[in-house]
Amino acid sequence: MVAAARREARSAERATRRPSSSAPRRARGSKPFRTVGTLVAALALIAGVAIPAYAVTQGGATASASDSASVRDVASGDAQSFASSEDVQQSGLSTTDYSATTAEEIAQKKAEEEALERAKEQAAAAAAAASSTVDSTSTDEASGTVASASTATPVNGLVFPLPGGYTLGDGVGYHSGHYASLHEGQDLLIACGTPIYAAADGVVETAGVTGGYGNFVKYSSTVDGQNLTFGNGHMQSISVSVGQSITQGQVIGYVGSTGYSTACHLHLEIHQNGSLVYDVMGTF
Repeated sequence: MVAAARREARSAERATRRPSSSAPRRARGSKPFRTVGTLVAALALIAGVAIPAYAVTQGGATASASDSASVRDVASGDAQSFASSEDVQQSGLSTTDYSATTAEEIAQKKAEEEALERAKEQAAAAAAAASSTVDSTSTDEASGTVASASTATPVNGLVFPLPGGYTLGDGVGYHSGHYASLHEGQDLLIACGTPIYAAADGVVETAGVTGGYGNFVKYSSTVDGQNLTFGNGHMQSISVSVGQSITQGQVIGYVGSTGYSTACHLHLEIHQNGSLVYDVMGTF
């Protein structure tokens, strides 16, 4: 029995060392399952690495495309507040509400402003000149002092109203430049500002702006029993006033070109005993 027990024990030991024929064997279909698992792992790797990398690449391309897009493309969704330079050029730019927008317009505007400024200055100068002719007695040159009086020797009891250097212009008569009306004096062309002297002692009857004569002075005198009146037209300024007594050779004003005049000159006319003297120069 002991031997039998030993045999059984050895048999059991051998049985434990050798795999049992009844143990389950590896299934023949396990290899395809392993392949599927590898594929799934690869797909997971792609999903985890390749796809994000592709997304980043596409995002950069999109940003680049967005950067290179025109302002008009970017703002096309907000047409109420956007106008591209192309639209402005095609539709034309109105400058009605603007003073200047281009170099040419700026230059033109500047020239217009300068011309306007010059016109204002000329108007102011003309106004000042007109004001000075109304009240020229306040100026030094219009004082009529003895120092500025004529020193010429009287001829026929009269002093010629101008110093030398004048040129004879139109005399008494009808001239086309005087609108076919009678020109009642002798024009003596000489520089503006030349002093005009009283031909004889007398009393001033008119001193101021008088129609086409411009600044005009008329005074009456009595010479050798003859009543004479002397008219002086187109004066630049007047140095005497109405009712003033003047003396022969006194400065009564200065040559100008006021009234109906186109050049500096003295319009001198004389009446003798109420009648117009035609030969003005023969009087002196």
